[in-house]
Amino acid sequence: MSRNDKVVISCQNVWKIFGDRPKVVWDLLKEGATRQEIIEQTGQVTAVKDVSFDVRENEIFVIMGLSGSGKSTLLRCINRLIEPDTGKIFIQGEDITRMNRAALRKLRRHQLSMVFQHFGLLPHRSVLDNVAFGLEIRGDSKKQRQAKSMEALELVGLHGWENSRLHELSGGMQQRVGLARALVVDSEILLMDEPFSALDPLIRRQLQDEFIKLRSAVKKTVVFVTHDLFEALKLGDRIAIMKDGEIIQLGSPQEIVSQPFDDYVSEFVRDVPKAKIFSAETIMEEPEVVIWGGFDSELAIKEMTAKKALVAFITDSRGELKGVVTIKQALEAVKRGPGKLEEIAQEEFPSTSPDSPLEDSLHFIAEGDIPVAVLDGRRHLLGVITRKALISAMKPEKPNSNVKVPPEDNASLIHNEKS
Repeated sequence: MSRNDKVVISCQNVWKIFGDRPKVVWDLLKEGATRQEIIEQTGQVTAVKDVSFDVRENEIFVIMGLSGSGKSTLLRCINRLIEPDTGKIFIQGEDITRMNRAALRKLRRHQLSMVFQHFGLLPHRSVLDNVAFGLEIRGDSKKQRQAKSMEALELVGLHGWENSRLHELSGGMQQRVGLARALVVDSEILLMDEPFSALDPLIRRQLQDEFIKLRSAVKKTVVFVTHDLFEALKLGDRIAIMKDGEIIQLGSPQEIVSQPFDDYVSEFVRDVPKAKIFSAETIMEEPEVVIWGGFDSELAIKEMTAKKALVAFITDSRGELKGVVTIKQALEAVKRGPGKLEEIAQEEFPSTSPDSPLEDSLHFIAEGDIPVAVLDGRRHLLGVITRKALISAMKPEKPNSNVKVPPEDNASLIHNEKS
C-alpha cells in the first residue's frame, strides 16, 4: 500500500457490553476486574473494551483474533449493526453514533458495503439479480442495475454466469457473487467478516490471491476480520490483534512478526515463515563501497581495503548499477595493467526489488558471497542484503514490551458518562 495518511474510519474508546446490567460491569471494571471475572460474577460479557484505531484511505486493515475475541462485534459496531455502548466512531469525519436512522440507512447504501462469512444470497434469484439487489433497494433503474452488475461480475471472474441460479455455483463462486454485490454499489468502504473462512483451503487461497489482484483495480478502504493469522499477514497493510475485547497489538505484518508485544502474540507468530513476510527493503543495508565506473581498479582496491569490503558496486554517471567487482578481480586487473572498472565489472549479479519477499533472495545468499543488490525500476541501487542481515532477520524475536503501550483504563470516565 502506498502511504496515505487520510483517515477514513476512526474508532475512539469504543465499548460494547452484552447483558442487562452494564452499570455493574462499569463498577467492576473500575475495581480492575478481568473479563472472565465479570462473566463469572455477573453473566455480562465485555465484548469490546476501550478500542481505538484509525483506518487510512485505501488501506486493508485486518482485525484478527480467536473466537470470542470481539473482532466481529467490533466490525458490526463500525456500521452500527451492533450499537456501541459508548465511544465515538467517525466515518469520513462524521460521528455515526449520533446519526439518526435515515442518515444511517443512507450511509449503508452509499458509503459502506459488507461481505459476510455466510453469503446471505437469495436462492430464488439469478446471479445477476443477487448482485443487483443493493442497487434495487437504493432505487437505481433496471438498466443501471444490469450494467453495473455485469461490470462487477466481470471483475470477480463470473462473466457468463449471470443467468445461473445459486445452486449451480460452487461455494467459491457464491462467495464471488457476495463480493460482486458489495462492489457494485461502488461504496468507498468494504467491511468483510471472515468472508473466506467457510471455503476449502485451496479455494480460499485462490480467492485471497484474486482479492489482492482486485484491489489493484478497485481502490477501496477495507476492514477485514479473520481468525487466520496467515490470511491476516497475506492481506493486511496493518493488523490489529484482539484478545478479550481489547487490541493487544497493532502494526504492520512485519512489525507483528518481528516485534510481538507479549507472549500471546508471540505464540501466534511463532511458526510464521519470516522469509515470506519480510520484504527486501526491511533488512537492506547501505552498500559498503559504491564507485563510478569511470574510475580505475586501483581506486576500487583502495576503497575496499579501507572499509574491509570484499565487493564494490559499480554505477554509471546516471547512478544505474552496471555490475560488481570483487577485491580478487580488482587485484588481478591491476596486474594486467591500467583499466576502467566498468571494463572488468561482472555484469551478472544477484538482484531483487525492494518489495520482493526475502524468500526470493535465499538461493542467492546460499550460492554465493556477493550481497544481493536491491534495485528500483531504474536499476538504481537502493541497498544490499547480506548473509549476516538475512540470518539476523530470520531469528525468533522475544516479546517486546515497547511495541505498544496499552491505552489508559477509561472505566471511571465511562461510568460517569453512563450515570
